[in-house]
Amino acid sequence: MKGILGRKIGMTQVFTESGKLIPVTVVEVEKNVVTQIKTKENDGYDAIQLGFGNTREKLATKASAGHTAKAQTTPKRFFREIKGVDINSYTLGQEISADIFTPGEVVDVTGTTKGKGFQGVIKRHGQSRGPMGHGSHYHRRPGSMGTMRPMRVFKGKKLAGHMGTLTVTIQNLEVVAVDIENNVILISGNIPGPKKGLVVIKSAVKANGKINNMEELVSYEMDEPIIEENNKPQEDQVAEEKPVVEETAEISEAEETTKDEN
Repeated sequence: MKGILGRKIGMTQVFTESGKLIPVTVVEVEKNVVTQIKTKENDGYDAIQLGFGNTREKLATKASAGHTAKAQTTPKRFFREIKGVDINSYTLGQEISADIFTPGEVVDVTGTTKGKGFQGVIKRHGQSRGPMGHGSHYHRRPGSMGTMRPMRVFKGKKLAGHMGTLTVTIQNLEVVAVDIENNVILISGNIPGPKKGLVVIKSAVKANGKINNMEELVSYEMDEPIIEENNKPQEDQVAEEKPVVEETAEISEAEETTKDEN
């Protein structure tokens, strides 16, 4: 088990050499720092704590600043634990980058969904609305509250209420590409959360250590810019057009002389 913290940037698409289109989510992964190593002897379980996102010392509390000072790093904004890891392979203050994952590796991504506020049953639960005409007064209401006898509403009834801001994990996603220079990981499909939202990428629970065979992606980098013949400087175009203007002027003078003779 391994994991890293990142920030969701947005979605795009990439193509393989065989022509397959893959929608991907771009996750910016700055270098994470191991701020604490938990052991069974001291904490009851094995885990590592990762710090992500630098923050100003003025905004950090004394407890948070002292905690990160033990790892000899700057104050961090986010802290998350990764359980089930081999703590012997980590050291306090160690930096973790995007190269811990390889293309084709299966991962689970955890994030916080977008907040939608107070919503009705149609948007929140996908229920159908009632007829909009012919004297109907039932349009977007929740409908029946249940049977008559208990004289109460059962727990779990789908009603209107607060929607969003839930911690959601999408399992068995695939790492499409890893850009170490820009600290970016491309993950297939969509992941929960808004843009610039915090996400946690971990090894898949149901497919731990599984790596799929990935096709080579198409690169659109160009070695040298192509200059078209039509894109010439304006001076050259004016110079080429001048003789044409002179010829038309000469033709007009010849026509005037012929008119005078007649």
